[in-house]
Amino acid sequence: MNTATKSNYKKGFVPYAVAALLVSLIGGFTAVLGPAFVADIGIDYSNTTWISLALAMSTAACAPILGKLGDVLGRRTTLLLGILIFTAGNALTAVATSLAFMLAARFIVGIGTAAISPVVMAYIVTEYPPEETGKGFAVYMLISSGAVVIGPTCGGLIMNAAGWRVMMWVCVTLCAAVFFICMFMIKKTAFQKRKLTDFDRIGSVLVLIFFSLLLCVPSFGQNIGWGSVQFISVAAVAAVSLLCLIFVERKAGNPIFNGTFMARKAFILPVIILFLTQGLMQANMTNVIVFVRYTQPDNVIISSFAISIMYIGMSLGSVIIGPMADKKEPRTVLTFSLLLTGIGCGIMYFFTEGSSVAIFAAALGILGVGLGGNATIFMKVALSGLSNEVAGSGTGTYGLFRDISAPFGVAVFVPLFTNGVTSRMAEAVAGGASEGAATLLAAVSSIKTLTIFELGCVAAGIVAVRMLPRIHQKN
Repeated sequence: MNTATKSNYKKGFVPYAVAALLVSLIGGFTAVLGPAFVADIGIDYSNTTWISLALAMSTAACAPILGKLGDVLGRRTTLLLGILIFTAGNALTAVATSLAFMLAARFIVGIGTAAISPVVMAYIVTEYPPEETGKGFAVYMLISSGAVVIGPTCGGLIMNAAGWRVMMWVCVTLCAAVFFICMFMIKKTAFQKRKLTDFDRIGSVLVLIFFSLLLCVPSFGQNIGWGSVQFISVAAVAAVSLLCLIFVERKAGNPIFNGTFMARKAFILPVIILFLTQGLMQANMTNVIVFVRYTQPDNVIISSFAISIMYIGMSLGSVIIGPMADKKEPRTVLTFSLLLTGIGCGIMYFFTEGSSVAIFAAALGILGVGLGGNATIFMKVALSGLSNEVAGSGTGTYGLFRDISAPFGVAVFVPLFTNGVTSRMAEAVAGGASEGAATLLAAVSSIKTLTIFELGCVAAGIVAVRMLPRIHQKN
């Protein structure tokens, strides 16, 4: 490839990178939104879960649908439409006056995110040469994780100075600026003249229903009760919609899910490893915060420092480890990054009631480096071989599984820790220990159990990595 061609595809990626930065930066800004909103309207803090879930539901469920639309509408149209929807959702968030209003607004924000992200990944898959895709995804991951590092701090400062509604209007202003940047920088192409024919509308509705409910099932079970009527009803509707989706997709002439693409080992195995490992990111952030609250309730700021270091680690992992898969066999590099993930988890086994910020930072920082490398290589392997015609649906499908892996990781690992603390506290108190001593013993014991469980998942992920097909690309 000559220098001019290299320059063209890298220059062409700039507006897509700006769009990815927008999504990540505003995601960081609004990390502080939920607690501020529920306090403002005077409802319980537990409702922050539903605000986050509304965004996660539409982001995940709409990704394959809008990715499919991107294949026929063109990248430029889909990206601009996604930014407009994203802007509208944030504007509605700024004027929300009730929980129902806020949930609808965040759901709309998720739809915009689901339109933007697959387009950015599709550009890397189709425009970057195969030996450079690792670098492309590394830049994408660096933008995503780097923006999250500074987003909450910036959002918190604006919110403290002027309130959460002003913070949201700042987000809307950023959206408008990015819309005009992308509109002027991305040129129109003949690709946009394609017509929307035989679009799988029924499949789209069923995808939206099933994957939205799938994310609700763990929350309904944990918050309302696994035997409650609400949980059983949601689980039943999800099961029925899945069966209908399978039937409809088999009959559809142009299905939402590309069966040939999804049936490859290069897709199935990365998705399995994704669920086994990447969910640890959100779960361990939450668990470290909870562990510190149990053991050092007057010093909770140290967990915030550790989490910031974790995001810095993710940024480093994405730009240092990720591109190595362009030059070396991805299985080898991925095994190394998973070992780092395991080391980060393993350090948690040595947490005590008096642990310093150094050990928390070491655990989450090393974990972050591993996760940053993992995420970059997963995209390279799972999306390898995609053609222009199915790039949008392929990246959207992968995005769906990527986006639901973290909520499911949280649903498994956080209750494993917190429920363990509760049961061990009861046992210690029954044995004659004071409540304070019982809390410390239970927290330390439960974090050790969690560590063993997570290391087992990482080991299973490494086994799955060794089963991946070879996709070595020469420079």
